[in-house]
Amino acid sequence: MHYIIGIDIGTTNTKAVAFTDEGAVLDSARTSYPIFSEIEGQHELDPDKLLEAVVMTLGEVRKKTASLPGLAGISFSCAMHSLIAVDAAGRPLTRAITWADQRPAPYAKALKDSAAGRRIYRQTGTPVHAMSPLCKLIWLKEAEPALFAKAARFISIKEYIWWSLFGEYKVDHSIASATGLLDIRSFDWYSESLEAAGIRAGQLSDLEPCTYSATALLPGFGSLGLPEGLPFVIGGSDGCMANLGSSAVKPGETALTIGTSGAIRMTAPAPEYDVRERIFSYILTDRHYVCGGPTNNGGNVIQWYTKGVLGRKDGDIGSLEKEADTVPPGCEGLVFLPYLRGERAPVWDANAKGVFFGLRSIHEQRHFTRAILEGISYSLYEIGASLEETLGPIQQIYASGGFTGSKTWLQLIADVFMKKVHVTGTADASAIGAAMMGFYALGIISDLEATARLVKVVETYEPDAGRHAIYQKNFAVFTELYIRLKELM
Repeated sequence: MHYIIGIDIGTTNTKAVAFTDEGAVLDSARTSYPIFSEIEGQHELDPDKLLEAVVMTLGEVRKKTASLPGLAGISFSCAMHSLIAVDAAGRPLTRAITWADQRPAPYAKALKDSAAGRRIYRQTGTPVHAMSPLCKLIWLKEAEPALFAKAARFISIKEYIWWSLFGEYKVDHSIASATGLLDIRSFDWYSESLEAAGIRAGQLSDLEPCTYSATALLPGFGSLGLPEGLPFVIGGSDGCMANLGSSAVKPGETALTIGTSGAIRMTAPAPEYDVRERIFSYILTDRHYVCGGPTNNGGNVIQWYTKGVLGRKDGDIGSLEKEADTVPPGCEGLVFLPYLRGERAPVWDANAKGVFFGLRSIHEQRHFTRAILEGISYSLYEIGASLEETLGPIQQIYASGGFTGSKTWLQLIADVFMKKVHVTGTADASAIGAAMMGFYALGIISDLEATARLVKVVETYEPDAGRHAIYQKNFAVFTELYIRLKELM
């Protein structure tokens, strides 16, 4: 038996999972950290707190599994779209600016509406939006010119972790392909994006495949108790790793994740171009591109509702599930647009707002609860429709993320999509995918398709045609609402 510790560095916590080449989870741990949102639109993390979380979480899992033979390596997954400016010594000049930071929105809109923006989307596969490091760089150049000029390099969260561990600036194709700076066909930095950002290729990291590994760990990490020469695999982005960890690596097999935010993704053999610029194409390997779309609004909407509106201490879906179950599908006409934090796919509109529509005297708190779940599901369904138009039909859905703890929500997704929804044995698909990429990189597994045998489906939700018909009526209202209200927003 071999096992790899997969580490997923997210925007709310870092998770580590010890996963075997027989598909078993030996142990896991997670560490959270604060988010800095001191002014409107800001969403930042402390790079050194992220490094501490990686070391702490890895150390905890290593401590629990130290007596077990067969540790083959460490492999990484990480949230996309982050940006850190560093000086010549590698010291951060900024915090880690995450995908959720909205301050670059005006610059993103201006670029998106231009001919250059359309060319950049076609070549990079990344929709032009405030989330992308390209638009963050344009904003930073204008908002903080002195700091921008002082920066020696511009890197992501994972690059900062890798540099801290190994003293080298490396970025995997997966993370790089989500920046808006990489030509996803030539696998090189795209000159027009660099020009728009006002940077040189030398200010970015060296590009590597997701299978790249290093063994020369810098001094200072001896407390981890790792064998000398243990390989660290650079891995990929959390979205691409979640597809791998969910067994969604063949056409038609689709991964749907709802955590803090949400996404739906399908794997294709080549990058796909959406003429309406709704979906992304990110690199997993040169023969596997993960295409799909993210929503800004997932579990964070549940947090807002339970804590901010209802004033409850617990902010998870568990406390709401019974309420939602007492309301019939369709919420008796109540429809919710969940755009509390603007929206990414498929509308890519930072100005989008949340709306409850169709409110009548018959509606109670429980109706609002269910309408929120339905609204988030409709948003993902709309992205799924964009995906089907571009890549072909969704055959089945593999669910991951925190929402898999809710039977109500899983059945809702099955009914809205009219597709089977499979739940695997763990919600940490990105960390599991990182471990799988490690097995592939180290030759323990021969090809990525072979990882499917490591994924065990523990539950399947069958769709109901009657409920799907009801949801279709509300979905038609959902899509029309945004179209009619866009200018007012």
